[in-house]
Amino acid sequence: MTGWAALAAAWSWQPSVVIGCALAVGGYLGLTGGRVRGRGGWFLSGMVVLALALLSPLDVLGDRYLFSAHMLQHMLLVLVVPPLLILGLPASWVRLLLGHPGLRRVERVLRHPLVAWTVGMGIVVLWHWPSFYNVALADERVHVVQHLSFLAASVIFWWPVCAPLAESRMPPLGAVVYLLAAALVSSGLGIVLTVTPPGLYPAYLHPADPIGILPMLRTTWGLSPEADQQLGGLLMWVPGGLVYLTAILATLGWWWRDGERTQAGADRTPARGIRDGVLGGDLHGI
Repeated sequence: MTGWAALAAAWSWQPSVVIGCALAVGGYLGLTGGRVRGRGGWFLSGMVVLALALLSPLDVLGDRYLFSAHMLQHMLLVLVVPPLLILGLPASWVRLLLGHPGLRRVERVLRHPLVAWTVGMGIVVLWHWPSFYNVALADERVHVVQHLSFLAASVIFWWPVCAPLAESRMPPLGAVVYLLAAALVSSGLGIVLTVTPPGLYPAYLHPADPIGILPMLRTTWGLSPEADQQLGGLLMWVPGGLVYLTAILATLGWWWRDGERTQAGADRTPARGIRDGVLGGDLHGI
């Protein structure tokens, strides 16, 4: 079997991931009556990305061979999956859940920008600290905790930006500052990883080769340990920064659109008043 064929066949069918994704999609479709419209597309897209991140050959590459592949996986779990899942939640569901006083209190605490930002960015920095990262690579149970904490913390992080309920979102200018600060931290960490000599994560220096693809990665792909770590840092630095920039532009776009709608409503209201009031009065007078 060639290296490409071995890699293409290296899907990781972890039962917990398969069952968890199936239950989430099945539950969502059950609650929506099997209809996928509007927000449903966002949610299902998030679940597809989640499944690909954890089950596809990307998972094998990241766990066994390449720091850059692991970084790409982490970026999907932190920057792509959580906002898609949040955007896929109908506002009526969230309002129903937050009707419970206890859940409402917890949501109010977690959605506070300082709390949400600290939790989200703190988990990213913590798990890329060499001591914690290397433990997660060596112990599968810790690795599972790492992935779950990425997802949970990132949902908390993105909630004040794109929550279904307007009252749970921060003002647009605050969201821009919030996202810009996150982009600076992410880019700073990416720069550190890019310029640091290889060996920060020793497991990637001389990885075991259970499926026989290491020669292809080193020779055909040209990913030496140094190039691999540099690529991983660049992924966090540049594409990661672009995700935050996209979110900033989307926030400004929503703000501008809402402002236009508000202005249009204000412009139409006096016109209706003049037409229905003054002209109506004149007509009655006649």
